[in-house]
Amino acid sequence: MLTPESAAVVRATLPVIGGAIGDITPVFYRRMFAAHPELERDLFNRGNQARGDQQRALAGAVAAYATLLVDDGPDPRTVLARIAHKHASLGILPEQYPIVHEHLFAAIVEVLGEAVTPEVAAAWDEVYWDMADALVSIELGLYGEAGVTPGDVWRTVRVRRRVQESPDTVSLELVAPDGGPLPAARPGQYVSVAVTLPDGARQIRQYSLTGAGAPDAWTVSVKAIPDGADRAGGAPAGEVSNHLHADAFEGDDLEVSIPFGELTLVEGENPLVLISAGIGITPMIGFLHHLRRTGTTRRVVVLHADRSPARHAHRAELRALVDDIPTAELHRWYEDLGARPAQDRLRPGLIDLDGVDLPHDADAYLCGPAPFMTVVRSALLGRGVTADRIHHEVFGPAQEIAAA
Repeated sequence: MLTPESAAVVRATLPVIGGAIGDITPVFYRRMFAAHPELERDLFNRGNQARGDQQRALAGAVAAYATLLVDDGPDPRTVLARIAHKHASLGILPEQYPIVHEHLFAAIVEVLGEAVTPEVAAAWDEVYWDMADALVSIELGLYGEAGVTPGDVWRTVRVRRRVQESPDTVSLELVAPDGGPLPAARPGQYVSVAVTLPDGARQIRQYSLTGAGAPDAWTVSVKAIPDGADRAGGAPAGEVSNHLHADAFEGDDLEVSIPFGELTLVEGENPLVLISAGIGITPMIGFLHHLRRTGTTRRVVVLHADRSPARHAHRAELRALVDDIPTAELHRWYEDLGARPAQDRLRPGLIDLDGVDLPHDADAYLCGPAPFMTVVRSALLGRGVTADRIHHEVFGPAQEIAAA
């Protein structure tokens, strides 16, 4: 925690530094990548960098952590679980934090100049190291739980089966090349996949484990982004997913991390509401496989939105899983329902919770685009589901859904 003197300085300067953090983070990344180009090439997501997503994520995390440090509220470490799991899946080590510190504080001085007095610098230095030490502690704990040396998360796996789940989505069943067991995963977790692209860069992305396939396998689903969908800065959209979609076939070896991810099912007897859109269905498929295997008696309400039945990845699998769980029910919305007639639980248009019987004591799980989750979260709150029972997964760099 901060010293009282530093807490007072941070509280007083938070509006200035917090307001400027969006200007500071691009300078930070520019400086760090100039000094360590290998980090941009082989560790950080180039697409997120080009779009500015990573910069906004760091800015939001630092500002949120500093605010919690100086306010009487939740433990600041509660905002770090998602970041720590992501770091662990990348094999981040404690010795990398001083690199970030050096270039972040150089960026603060570059942007704010004389406003960064020695007292201000010392106070924000405490903020950074408090946050860094908390992350290191959580990450070392995650490595310990996984039974691996810190950073030793990468494994070679082989594609045993490839299935076309929709026109733009494939699932890949991954096994150990020697036929041995793979580390166990909890429902809802993900693995990182590292690929070497044609320009020599080693880029890494995360993919949820669907829980399908044999017990000795991991299965992930990969949705391709159409070729030519370039983003700001010239970085192609979905370069890793496109690569896997085009080039990962049976017998190929991939470099994959052991499973991580903090979004897992809350144990208990409370009802469950699983709400997804598009490729956000993947962790929900993992949840449903687990619930079917364990013979759950919990009420399970499954809601999914997609562009059309033809583009709905895992459509038949979702239907089969729900049918195999006696206490589960499925509701679907399609923007283009085609020639299919609308039914009670099959509707055209965007997702609408008004006509769905939702238990107010449910634990709700959301996964999909951030705007979609913002709308659904607001609707759930309006239906009496409390905020602490609404959990979400985001495919991206720590984007957050807006509070209602």
